[in-house]
Amino acid sequence: MTNPPPPPGGGYVPPPPGGGWVQRGGSAADGGRGTLQYTPWLTRVLAWLVDWIPVAILSGIGSIALLTMQQVGTACIVDETEYQIGDFCPTGSNGPTGTAWAIYAVLEVVAVLFVVWNLGLKQGRTGSSVGKGLMKFKVVGEGSGQPVGVGKSLLREVVYVVAYALCFVPWLVAVLFPLWDPRHQSLVDKLVKTVCVPN
Repeated sequence: MTNPPPPPGGGYVPPPPGGGWVQRGGSAADGGRGTLQYTPWLTRVLAWLVDWIPVAILSGIGSIALLTMQQVGTACIVDETEYQIGDFCPTGSNGPTGTAWAIYAVLEVVAVLFVVWNLGLKQGRTGSSVGKGLMKFKVVGEGSGQPVGVGKSLLREVVYVVAYALCFVPWLVAVLFPLWDPRHQSLVDKLVKTVCVPN
């Protein structure tokens, strides 16, 4: 019986191709698995609602304070005409009270701070805001697969707000874009190079 020939190179196993790195078929965003799934549009909408309902509640309470806490004043007009109709004293609103303005201002500041914390700090550092965490997905850089950082996370939200303020139509197109985009990216995601992926 003959022995099999020794391995080439005196028993040395050659390194894998690609300079020693293990070749995988994915991207950084999916950990190299090659099976990256993107977050569906409806899941993103539900997360958006969770993130913005507290802001709407705070702003709504402030607006109610402005509408209901009015300064009521009476102004009398003395009739000095030849017709002698009599004095006219209407009672009406002179606008919100100082307390109403203070309540409104405090609640708006709290709402802005919540947005900065939730959609800037929390989402920028972990990839998930409160809503995205509940819906089990995160925002990551499309090339790195890592959370995008506070600055880029806030930039994302500022672009959404500006699109909404411009005319509503650009915002609507931006947020509906994931319905037909293969990677479920909004136009803002494309602009800042982010994707939404399940946790």
